[in-house]
Amino acid sequence: MTMHLKALSTPIRLLLLLALAGGANAATSAAAPDFLAANVDRKADPATDFFQYANGGWLKRNPIPASEAAWGVGNVVQEQLYVNLRKINENAARSAQAAGSDQQKIGDFWSSAMDKAKAEQRGFHPLDAELARIAAIKSVPDALDVAFALQPLRVGALFSVGVSQDERASDTMALHLGQGGLGLPDRDFYLNADKAVAKTRAQYVLHIARTLALLGRDRAGAADAAAKVMAFETALAKVSRKLEDLRDPVANYNKMTPADVTAKHTPSIDWTARLAAWNLHPAAVIVGQPEFFSGLEALMAQTPVPVLQDYLRYHLADGYASFLSKRFDDEHFSFHDGVLNGQKVQRPRWKQVLDAQDGAMGMVLGRIFVKEYFPEAAKKRYVDLVEAIRTAYLDRINALEWMSEPTKVKARAKLAAITTKVGYPDHWKDYGTLAIGRDSYCANMMSASRWHFDDMLARYGKPVDRTEWHMTPQTYNAYYNPSNNEIVLPAAIFMVNGVKDADIDDAVVYGYAGASTIGHEITHGFDDQGRQFDAAGNLADWWSADDAKKFEARAAVMIKQFNGYMPLPGMHINGKASLGENIADYGGILLGIDAFKKTAQYKEGKTIGGLTPMQRYFMGYALGWMAQQREASLRRGLLSDVHAPGKWRVLGPMANIPEFHEAFGVKPGQPMYRAPAERVQIW
Repeated sequence: MTMHLKALSTPIRLLLLLALAGGANAATSAAAPDFLAANVDRKADPATDFFQYANGGWLKRNPIPASEAAWGVGNVVQEQLYVNLRKINENAARSAQAAGSDQQKIGDFWSSAMDKAKAEQRGFHPLDAELARIAAIKSVPDALDVAFALQPLRVGALFSVGVSQDERASDTMALHLGQGGLGLPDRDFYLNADKAVAKTRAQYVLHIARTLALLGRDRAGAADAAAKVMAFETALAKVSRKLEDLRDPVANYNKMTPADVTAKHTPSIDWTARLAAWNLHPAAVIVGQPEFFSGLEALMAQTPVPVLQDYLRYHLADGYASFLSKRFDDEHFSFHDGVLNGQKVQRPRWKQVLDAQDGAMGMVLGRIFVKEYFPEAAKKRYVDLVEAIRTAYLDRINALEWMSEPTKVKARAKLAAITTKVGYPDHWKDYGTLAIGRDSYCANMMSASRWHFDDMLARYGKPVDRTEWHMTPQTYNAYYNPSNNEIVLPAAIFMVNGVKDADIDDAVVYGYAGASTIGHEITHGFDDQGRQFDAAGNLADWWSADDAKKFEARAAVMIKQFNGYMPLPGMHINGKASLGENIADYGGILLGIDAFKKTAQYKEGKTIGGLTPMQRYFMGYALGWMAQQREASLRRGLLSDVHAPGKWRVLGPMANIPEFHEAFGVKPGQPMYRAPAERVQIW
């Protein structure tokens, strides 16, 4: 599933997308103060740094708050989401609610989470049962028992396990096993030689030691244990696949029987028996990275039991630290948010609680959220814009010179089959068996984790529910799911603040909503990864061999382009790992242009705020990525995120687009210009 991770436009109210013909919009906007003009850095040259030109004025006036790792328009939208969601929680907590109702679960979760005194009183004792289980470990098999027992608590020790669609048979729910068990964001954090990354590693060891000390270990013992845990995780990292290699769906699909996994890779793990304990009896499992499990087997055999115990203790405590007493919460923040992201102070507790609640029971809250903040009538506007973008893609496929007609036939079929989910689910998931009370914040989080794990396992062997959503309506994000061949656009992704609907012209709407969200997600169905799935969502090769080679050659141009960007000294963007997102950004812009050219505003050609319609279109796209981030956060993303930093999601694709060069008079030799022979030309 490809997540969008989009920072959309300026601050806060729900944007009702404008009628696609758009003539009235442009007329009203001409008389109103132009909100785009306020964002511009007049000292910047769009042909040198278009991101700075389009967004620099806003960024200068809006420095990153001490509590944040980054700050941009998406963060400001999130601030209003917080306010709205807090109101729902406080209303639910204010009075007694019917047992088992959505309001009871929401109110009790909020009350327990906001009770700091109770959290201090309980300390780390909500974890006592699991800590006792770890203390009782005497052997490697015992350690494996505990690692399996921690999976329902969403403590991903040693490996990952999940039930999701079989990539080669999308109507079937399959069990997937994959690499995991690392405390740092990605394997490269353990292996990269950069001095700043090495410093992060050193800080991680200190963090592990402090966490173990909070559990009662003496200082010297905690320091020694932390070093050994780090050595264990480093060995795990060495047998883990690189970020870019995880994007190959064929190489990460290895179907075998549970008995074969045991015999060939992990003799110490009887997968048939282990899965049976979860009431799973699969004929086959899909192993993402078989060599990782072979490496894990060898590592477990040579690791002393006390090291395995401390590894499990740390991951349990760290996973739930934010829901325990202040000392645990502060320690978790100091490393994960301070060291890794550069944040200076914590967000207010109520915002942290809302973040946790979204992961624990977000759909329960979502049912109430959409009733109050996303009217039913809004859906149609978004669906209409999706269809305008889909039509533009069809025209673009038909016009491709490098793709053969047989492959085009299948591409058109896949495009037509893409399902659109807008705003919120048509069928809400039943959370009736989720138990939430007012006794303990941590206990509620553990209860929610077990509920989600059991719900996931229960899907095995059942028909695929293609109506299900994997994001809540109040999530400021979007995604493409290749197994369902669908784009999912939660209600919150269309929130905008400070600008009246009538003051947003079609050029801006088509840039930031049509291009950077809708066009982006649709293009994911045809990026380097998504193109390998057919119209039904199956991992199947529907390309001719010659067309596939042509695609790969064109994609290689984009890999080379992004490999050349160096956001931090000595640290380049990983062009291969970020390829899918870069293709989606590029494709989304092209689709938005094609759709926008059919509007009345484009055809009339009138300027608004001194900008032509096409200039405003590109400014609208740049608006969607208007953000800045701390150096630590940027470094983290370069090592562990498949998305390029926001600035380069503007600079990179724009440099390939002739309409951009024409709109802003970009000439050969200027930084934003790429010669025709060097430009990416895919979709």
